Amino acid sequence: MSTHPSLSLVSTPHAPAAVGPYTQAVRVGDLLFLSGSLGLDPATGKMVEGGVEAQAKQALQNMKAIIEAGGSEVGKVVKTTVFLQSMDDFKAVNAVYSEFFGNHKPARSAVQVARLPLDALFEIEAIVSVA
Repeated sequence: MSTHPSLSLVSTPHAPAAVGPYTQAVRVGDLLFLSGSLGLDPATGKMVEGGVEAQAKQALQNMKAIIEAGGSEVGKVVKTTVFLQSMDDFKAVNAVYSEFFGNHKPARSAVQVARLPLDALFEIEAIVSVA
């Protein structure tokens, strides 16, 4: 990894540990780049039960913990990318996402993928301002 002076790795025990050779987030200058967050319970490392809504709620809570560990807040999320196992879940996920972000509406992409890590139904990554 680069030894760039304004680059720092972000990690918190309040979100699940990375399931591969990566970090929860990287801060570069005034931006925080979050790796994908899944609906894993940080205490057990297991996927939460209850379907896509439960996974989305947990993934968003995990994302929030990482954002806060990186020195920012949910209201400063600039861009998210949502990965869905099935686009049939789009409406349900939108309801959870809308409740989580409230009046804050970051730019977003949503895509259906063939498969997610640990057979998750939902994953989200984000770019966040820390300024």
